Amino acid sequence: MNSIFIIRGQYIITMNEHDEVLNNSGVVVKDDKIIDIGDFSELLKKYKDYPVQIYGNSHSVLMPGFINTHTHAAMVLFRGIADDLPLKQWLNEHIWPREAKFLSPEFVYDGSCLACLEMLKSGTTTFNDMYFFPESIAKAAKKLNIRAVIGQGVFDFSTPFGKNAEDYLNRALEFIEKSKTNELIIPAVAPHAIYTCCKETLIKSRDLALKHDLLIHIHISETFQEVEECIRNYGKRPVKYLKNIGFLEGKIIAAHSVWLNDEEIEIMGNHNVGVSHCIESNLKLASGIAPVVKMLKRGIKVSMGTDGAASNNNLDLLEEISIAAKVQKGITGNPTVLDVKTCMKILTIWAAEALGIEKEVGSIETGKKADLVLMNLNKPHLQPVYDIYSTIIYSAKASDIEDVFVNGVPVITSGKHQLVDEDTLIEKAVWWSRQIQKL
Repeated sequence: MNSIFIIRGQYIITMNEHDEVLNNSGVVVKDDKIIDIGDFSELLKKYKDYPVQIYGNSHSVLMPGFINTHTHAAMVLFRGIADDLPLKQWLNEHIWPREAKFLSPEFVYDGSCLACLEMLKSGTTTFNDMYFFPESIAKAAKKLNIRAVIGQGVFDFSTPFGKNAEDYLNRALEFIEKSKTNELIIPAVAPHAIYTCCKETLIKSRDLALKHDLLIHIHISETFQEVEECIRNYGKRPVKYLKNIGFLEGKIIAAHSVWLNDEEIEIMGNHNVGVSHCIESNLKLASGIAPVVKMLKRGIKVSMGTDGAASNNNLDLLEEISIAAKVQKGITGNPTVLDVKTCMKILTIWAAEALGIEKEVGSIETGKKADLVLMNLNKPHLQPVYDIYSTIIYSAKASDIEDVFVNGVPVITSGKHQLVDEDTLIEKAVWWSRQIQKL
């Protein structure tokens, strides 16, 4: 007889098409999928002949796993190394020189392991990454058991990973071919930005993604300087430039999208471009504040990204969404925008749609993958509960998350990762910091 387990909760936030919130219910998991949802006591009767393990209790809330749609996971090893600087200076004087010195498969693997641990413990079950050495990122994701969309970064200039655009694209193709059979790893193509990739590189990246039906992951309009430079070089703003060269024909998620005008928002809506909103990184680097409310009104699927921990400085999506909601209320003068239910969609089902994986994850429904987060509500700062969405978005902390399941595997239980030794990963990060400090 196949073993199953049941996750129970005082609340189950489904994020299905009806936005149902179930009370005193349970979710039945078999192998990697959700096979049943219903009243907890009825499920116990229905599956009484199975060896059933129970997770959660009458103080729990069960949610779909959070989805981080833009990060550079391995850059967690640069956390705190260069703060309080504008983007260009931060990149040119601090990050890129250190990457030139330390980038290697080992660096990316160790950094990604630490990042995956941090993300899982804060409720993230899928992340969308853009960096180098994608095999190392995939190896870390598989070891930690987290779902990952991994895009090989593409540039026109050389790095320790590649010589030129052709080299990056060839390596991206190699990774695509290697990743076809692993259900936790989804390859993508990631041309870095319009200021690091020429027209030819962007088109080749688009064509590679279209040929293999993959997501394109790119930075767009992160800073006003980027927009000015694009107008100077091409006579158009970034989104219009990308439209005119045919780049937007692919399935795209655009990180940041801070400096968009109304015409660009309309173009992005017409081409179903998803947006990863990275509020904390944008605030910290003084890059600006994305027009999220205008994007949502146009029907653009907005999701949350943390960016890399070198510019954030954490990978906590609960903190990210709470700040995003309050900032949008503040800049619009409207307290009703980015309401708590919309925020939960941004963290879950809309993020899944932006990445093209909504048939697998993003909501709690039978037949979907069991990527789930269980939170303990029995805390002073989480009581009383009048609106469970409000409690999660405005009151909850990452430390309230007790259990995390990815692909049906209980990865985090009682706040601890069950497949790796956390202390070993932390010790490795400390070792890397000592090497980096010697530069």
